[in-house]
Amino acid sequence: MNLKLILPILLALPLLTRAAHGAPPAPPDFNREVRPILARNCFKCHGTDEGQRMAGLRLDIREGALKLLASGGRAVVPRVADRSALVARIYAKDALMMPPTASNNSLTAEQKRTLKAWVAGGAPYEPHWAFVAPRQAALPPVKLAGWPRNAIDRFVLARLEKEGLTPAPPADRYALVRRVYLDLIGIPPTPPEADAFVADRKPGAYERVVDRLLNSPRYGERWARRWLDLARYSDTNGYEKDRPRSIWPYRDWVINAFNTDMPFDRFTVDQLAGDMLPGATLDDRIATGFHRNTMRNEEGGIDPLEYRFLAMVDRVATTGTTWMGLTIGCAQCHTHKYDPITQTDYYRTFAFLNNCDEPELRIARPMLAATRVAIEAEARAREGRLAGAFPAAPGLSGPTNLQRKFDAWLAISQPKAIRWTVARPLSARANIPTLAVQPDGAVLASGDQSKKDDYDVAYPPAFGPITAIRMEVLPDDSLPQRGPGRVDYEGPFGDFFLSELTLGTKSGPVKLTGATQTFASGANTAQAAIDGDPLTGWSINGAQGAAQIAVFPLAKPLAPDAFTLRLHFERYYAAGLGKFRISTTTDSKPAQASFPAPVEAALAVADAERTPTQRGQMLAYFLSIAPELSKERDAIKKIRDGSPAAPTTLVLTERPASDVRPTFVHHRGEYLQPTERVAPGVPAFLPGLPQGTPANRLAFARWLVSPANPLTARVAVNRQWAAFFGRGIVSTTEDFGYQGQPPTHPELLDYLAVAFVKEGWSLKKLDRMIVSSATYRQSSAISALAAARDPNDRLLSRAPRVRLDAELIRDAALSESGLLSGKVGGPSVYPPQPPGVTTDGAYGALAWNVSAGEDRYRRGLYTFSKRTAPYAMFSTFDAPTGELCLARREVSNTPLQALALLNDLVFVDAAQALGRATAAQPGTDAVRAAYLFRRCATRPPTASERDLMARFTERQRGRFAANELDPKKIAGDGPSELVERAIWTTLARSLLNLDEVITKQ
Repeated sequence: MNLKLILPILLALPLLTRAAHGAPPAPPDFNREVRPILARNCFKCHGTDEGQRMAGLRLDIREGALKLLASGGRAVVPRVADRSALVARIYAKDALMMPPTASNNSLTAEQKRTLKAWVAGGAPYEPHWAFVAPRQAALPPVKLAGWPRNAIDRFVLARLEKEGLTPAPPADRYALVRRVYLDLIGIPPTPPEADAFVADRKPGAYERVVDRLLNSPRYGERWARRWLDLARYSDTNGYEKDRPRSIWPYRDWVINAFNTDMPFDRFTVDQLAGDMLPGATLDDRIATGFHRNTMRNEEGGIDPLEYRFLAMVDRVATTGTTWMGLTIGCAQCHTHKYDPITQTDYYRTFAFLNNCDEPELRIARPMLAATRVAIEAEARAREGRLAGAFPAAPGLSGPTNLQRKFDAWLAISQPKAIRWTVARPLSARANIPTLAVQPDGAVLASGDQSKKDDYDVAYPPAFGPITAIRMEVLPDDSLPQRGPGRVDYEGPFGDFFLSELTLGTKSGPVKLTGATQTFASGANTAQAAIDGDPLTGWSINGAQGAAQIAVFPLAKPLAPDAFTLRLHFERYYAAGLGKFRISTTTDSKPAQASFPAPVEAALAVADAERTPTQRGQMLAYFLSIAPELSKERDAIKKIRDGSPAAPTTLVLTERPASDVRPTFVHHRGEYLQPTERVAPGVPAFLPGLPQGTPANRLAFARWLVSPANPLTARVAVNRQWAAFFGRGIVSTTEDFGYQGQPPTHPELLDYLAVAFVKEGWSLKKLDRMIVSSATYRQSSAISALAAARDPNDRLLSRAPRVRLDAELIRDAALSESGLLSGKVGGPSVYPPQPPGVTTDGAYGALAWNVSAGEDRYRRGLYTFSKRTAPYAMFSTFDAPTGELCLARREVSNTPLQALALLNDLVFVDAAQALGRATAAQPGTDAVRAAYLFRRCATRPPTASERDLMARFTERQRGRFAANELDPKKIAGDGPSELVERAIWTTLARSLLNLDEVITKQ
């Protein structure tokens, strides 16, 4: 053979081979194929947590994977799989195999091939998709060009066509109208509403229905319920005592925010930092109840500060889930094992939320406030007329009977009066609370409380030997129930418990004796506060909101000297004083707590020196105690008792810059192991706060919804999508991190996220776009091809069939029966349920007094929620307890659910109402059965369904004819009417139990 001819052929062989086989195959997609394998099997030991990292190998970043190992070699040698330790270890058969057997993880053959191909392809890394700002891709081309109605459909159809699938046919009009009603307002249409849509063949008929539903007040109720899962809303505190709390105004704020289509960015800022907005309104403050929904432990013996720390842990985790779609709470104890969140990052985020106090806000709405002002004005006017109502004494001349009695009281009282001088503190300090000296010499406490608090207040020398000290405990608007105490849980609101009061000088302690008070709660007297026993003390439960006095005589006069008072508070709850003022006297008369301070001051002044104001104070006090006016005072009290109480809610208030609460990293997340102090800051792997922005809670809230944040818009859009389709584009709605599922339609998710922001963060516009799409309008019927290639409907080849949420099942039944109340907002209600649910074996037993009237049939959103004993029917259908933030409800299918639909009192009431309505319908049994079926299922029954219902009603009549049921035993209408009602009630119970009735199709 001619070598000259063969040589060119041999040289060309590699080129010919490459041409024949194409370019080298591209490596597997890192984000979609490789990272999920590494995240699930490798990152726990070879991830971000340096303290837990094995063999010094880090696989979550490329630099770590290529690094030279201590044992020699590299885990990953790009393009040389045979020299890569990672490849060798995943194929090993002995103890070197990775992941190790002890991890209970193992790789499939396909996963091993994917990792090997990735290394051979150069081991490219890419940033995690969720940590990169979303961008709108161009709409993809599609073959079935006439199907899409909007951009959503282009993305969905392109994916279906890629998989060799076609969309399902459009849903029939009855199924579609029922679906969109349930999705947008949470209750089904009435048969006339459904018929009107089916009959309306004019263009835009469906869009008109959508717009009407979006503008319905029911819209806000439906979507508020889903948000409250995230907010872990409940009407009780949780834990051991689980007592009621008032926070329903926050729930009503959420309803209104959805109804008014409050932009989601403002919706976010208001809930996280509404109190910090310039010119914050009452509604802005109410919105901060989002993070007051945390549980609160009132058990005796706890450390309030420890449980405050645990509440903060909950708030950080909830914020991460709700807005960032990250399991940030995993970094409480150590650096996150999977996502790039260090423990320092966690506590820097913690610091944003840590600098706030947690007051109770009284909501004085204008109309309510006006009513209260009018009632108080009437009470004061009657008090002003008390002198004229004083009974006369017949036959007496000279001074009036009132003057005689008043003079007699003065004669007795004046000798008891003592001159007091306000002692102005030199300093006031406490172990935990913040004490501030007021201009009038009072001391006001704020901030945190602990199990044992001590107030140390220093005073200058008096002008003479002190014989007694007087403590005024004073009300203040900043205190629970206006005080004077700081108790806001585990005890009467506004009370205090002064365990011990001690007086000392530089020479030592000074003995106090014979204490008296103007009011004491039972045996909790002022004397008990100086008996040396910290478990006894003075409290004023029953007299909150008013000033009281305690007087502590000294066993021996104290020569002029500086002195210090220590107020010790020790009880099974934090029970410090909120506001108090100290006065001293040098009077040698026995000092007792007999009169209010202003009255005693007036009594101690010579008559000629008294001002008109002082005389008026003495007379008013006398009239308030004179037995002759008891009936008039009772009438005044009755007027005041009739004043409507302003509702309260729980809110956040930022602490002043002068009193910033420090935040520390806690070793292994332990409350008792703080280490280095940290400043507020966002996770380092995400864009930082804008330059010059103060690092506070308001800045953090705005950062969450800033254009630079890649997560919030995606997370919100995905959660909304999941509500309509039963599954998010990212199915792990709570986790967009490395361990979460990748999006099925990433370009669609990003398109919607960008559009969401461009459209002003409008949820209603997003909802309109979703329900207007051809994707949403598909039939839920599944073809054989879709069943084989898309069994879980991840590709959206059909509309989903999703069981309704617990509250919606109940709402739908009440709506179908005509019982559902249209009332919006207000305090929570108590619908029927077995009474033992909240009393038998439940912590903090609660008497479940069933609401009367329309409150019996309010929407499930308004049902009183007790964390340790939730509403039984809701629990049966997978509703949360409110203990933790929940981004995704599980959906179960149990026999107990069918039993609840048959026997729960609310469903029995609904069935009876349907039975009465059906029995009253004119026409044949077939007509009545069709009427009842449509009330429950919206659509007309099929022929086979009509036949089945006819046979059912015949059997029921046969039972009555056989005297299995005796209608004569039922009082009321005649037997025939009762039989008809019973027949149709029985059928209604069966229809309410149908899968179709509790499922969105």
